[in-house]
Amino acid sequence: MAKKDLIKILIVLAILLAVFLPGFSKHQRLLFENRSLKGKITELEKSKMNLLGEIRLLKTDPVYVEGKAREKMGVVKKGEIIYRVVPEEQTAKTTKK
Repeated sequence: MAKKDLIKILIVLAILLAVFLPGFSKHQRLLFENRSLKGKITELEKSKMNLLGEIRLLKTDPVYVEGKAREKMGVVKKGEIIYRVVPEEQTAKTTKK
């Protein structure tokens, strides 16, 4: 009789595993995705704050606007000297030729 009871218990355990394991796996996957998305949200919120700060500067700081415009257009003020920094790797390549 004990052998039959053991087989019944094993069958019940197998059924329970078949029923609950897929749900548990999905739950774990969703928890992982949730953590990942929370990290992305944090990064996007930081980016948003940086952009809001830049918008504020663009609206209120004429010196900042001038600097951004000059940087984007490649314009220099009269009397300014532009220095170009070339990485060491690039200078080594050009001198070997």
